[in-house]
Formats: sequence, C-alpha cells, structure tokens
Amino acid sequence: MSLPGNAMDSLSAALKCNIIPNQEYLLQGSVLDQYVEVLLHRLRGLCDNVDSGPESFHDHEICFSLRIPNTAASTPMPMSIFSLRVRRALDVSDTPYQLRYIGQQELGDKNRPTVVRSSIDMACSSTILEFLTELGCRIEFEYIARGYMFRKGRMKITVSKIFKMGGNKPESVEPISQSYLVELSVLAPSGQDAIGEDMRIFAEQLRPLVQLEKIDYKRLGNIM
Repeated sequence: MSLPGNAMDSLSAALKCNIIPNQEYLLQGSVLDQYVEVLLHRLRGLCDNVDSGPESFHDHEICFSLRIPNTAASTPMPMSIFSLRVRRALDVSDTPYQLRYIGQQELGDKNRPTVVRSSIDMACSSTILEFLTELGCRIEFEYIARGYMFRKGRMKITVSKIFKMGGNKPESVEPISQSYLVELSVLAPSGQDAIGEDMRIFAEQLRPLVQLEKIDYKRLGNIM
C-alpha cells in the first residue's frame, strides 16, 4: 500500500532533517543469577525514576529472516539477508505488536566504543505474523524475555532472563542459562557518535558486576 502524498513528503522531510531515530548504539553483557539483585540495586541508584522503580516486561519475540537474491553480477554474496523481529507483550494484553528491522553492524572505526547498526521500530497489529509469512520470511528462532527496563536520559538498560520455547505455548519455557542478559542501548538519528562515549562512561559504573562490551556479531556467526 502506497503512502499518501503528504505522508511521503513528511517522511522525506524528516529524513533530510535527520530527525528519525534509525540507528542503534549497543553494548551487551551478562550477569549470573546470584548477582542480579545487586546489579538491579545499583541500577536503581544510577538511573532515572528512582522512586517509581524500573519497568518490568514479559515479552515473546520471534526473529524472521528474508533472503533476497543479489542480481548484480559483481556482488560476491549470492543472497541478501534481512532480519526482522516481532515482539508482543505477554503481561499487557492490549498493547500493539512491535515490528523491528535490524541491520548489520557497521564496519566503521574499530575504536568506536559501541556497536552501531541500523534499526527501525514500528507498532503493528497481530496480523503481522501472517503478513511476514506470506512475504516469504521464515522463522529463525523465538524466545521469551522477562526482566526489567531502566532509563538514564535517552539510554535504555534492560536486564532480561531469556527462556527457550518448550512447546507451542509461551508458558512452556525453560531458561537457556544461569545468567541474565544485560543490554545498554540508544536509538538516535545517524551521525550522533558522541552517544557512544556517554554509554561507555555509564557502563564503567556497572563494573565489576557486569562488563558491557561491543560484540562482534560476524565473529559469532550470528545476525541479530
């Protein structure tokens, strides 16, 4: 479905003005189960909204991939692979599904303090699963994430217990490890690399409980 002319004009103007948050700056780490309460206590002291505490979440996420053949003769890779994720809240029934496109890690300066990759989020209806299947996407993996989210300015910090699916029902799950995934991220318009330094400074305040690092996804052989 094509966008109306005024919507296309608005989108083009927003892109030219560089106001659309289309890049994710990311650091990741993990903390053992027995130390997660200590980490949560430290985050409560460092982050905003100290009185209200962190926001809890319980989500089901499905990762799809879309493979498109490269028709250019000079292209060394025969296929382009796009990663799309659909997330829905299990603890709040009336929230929309979230569709997210995640690009590959940029190959820029190795001295950057964080991973930088394209990322676009949008709300959608539950029919997105059927739409992606009809589009030719295939499910790569799915999981349940349960944990807490903190805010520090425009930085988002999540502490998540990851569960693998044990059946067709989201309730049939088991933890994949004896640790929690910790992610520090910022969504921002492109070209704001100074954010990475702010994230590095914040990450230093969480040591030695958790060491947030710039993960090399190509080395791990996994597209996220």
